[in-house]
Amino acid sequence: MKAVQYDSARNFDLVDVADPDPGAEDVVIEVAANGVCHTDVNVHEGEFFATFPLIPGHEVVGTVVDKGREVPRGIAIGARMMVNNASTCGHCYYCRRGQPLFCENFYSLGINGPGGAAEFIRVHYAKTVPIADWLTFEQAVIAEPLACAIHGMDQVGLRLADRVLIFGAGPSGQLLAQLAKWSGASQVVVVAPGSAKLDLAASLKAADVTLPITRDHPEEVRPALTELAPQGFSVVIDTTGAAGVLEQAVEHVHIDGRLLVYGMARFRDRVAWSPYDIFRHQIHILGSFAQIDTMERAAALLASGKIDLPGLITHRFGLDEYGRALDNVARGIGIKTVIIPHRGG
Repeated sequence: MKAVQYDSARNFDLVDVADPDPGAEDVVIEVAANGVCHTDVNVHEGEFFATFPLIPGHEVVGTVVDKGREVPRGIAIGARMMVNNASTCGHCYYCRRGQPLFCENFYSLGINGPGGAAEFIRVHYAKTVPIADWLTFEQAVIAEPLACAIHGMDQVGLRLADRVLIFGAGPSGQLLAQLAKWSGASQVVVVAPGSAKLDLAASLKAADVTLPITRDHPEEVRPALTELAPQGFSVVIDTTGAAGVLEQAVEHVHIDGRLLVYGMARFRDRVAWSPYDIFRHQIHILGSFAQIDTMERAAALLASGKIDLPGLITHRFGLDEYGRALDNVARGIGIKTVIIPHRGG
């Protein structure tokens, strides 16, 4: 099969590798679509516990084409599946404490195991979730980022009538804005560079207010946000991972409010916050790392039609265009970028 393969950080090529054979409890899935996100950009740089050699790609949907002898009968050849890329060992310190997301042996397809930037992928049958008949593959490929967004909302503990401020209107920002609205936020404000992204957030009826921001001068939006919410927002979510935005974000958190660090920053980034302000205003700073058990909830939300998907996927590339796809994401072009392994085939 054709697959994108890294030999080391920043060094990848499209190569021919052996088709995967299923183990006793595995299925082989023909990849229909593989989403690309900023995690893949970090993996490209050798960050985020990436292990090489590596086939990248962790947002995977496709069709079962082979299965092991111990795979349940309910998972049939031809079944369309979402892939939950993350697995845990079940016996390390964190797994025994009921915190499997922090498993010391965390295994993630596309991060430290062979992922979906390929024609086929091997997956344990328990890490697959059926795709509703009325969803297309391009709709279903949103499941993994949606599952991560659901975990983020779990972390922040949104309360009815909370006012929510979201920095960033990429796929995560768009999904989090919709989840906030569905969870009972009284107002959702989305701040982002690029009018197209803000227009989409408004058209999906998730954002009540949209405000433009520039990457070089995020502080310029401060007066408008202060006018909107002089006392601040109950929940502020940063999806950009940009240190400059995070430094400003804490200023807009209401007393006893929550700041969710959702976007992945670079390892070397640092922010300067006033510990006195955090102490005096009792600000809760929270992180949100990936997901391990929210894929079924994401699938249910997608199947329900409650998540608006039109316009989210803006760019499609073939396997031989993986470098262009990465560049697209790194530069913030469009909304969602996906790889279609059989594009043109």
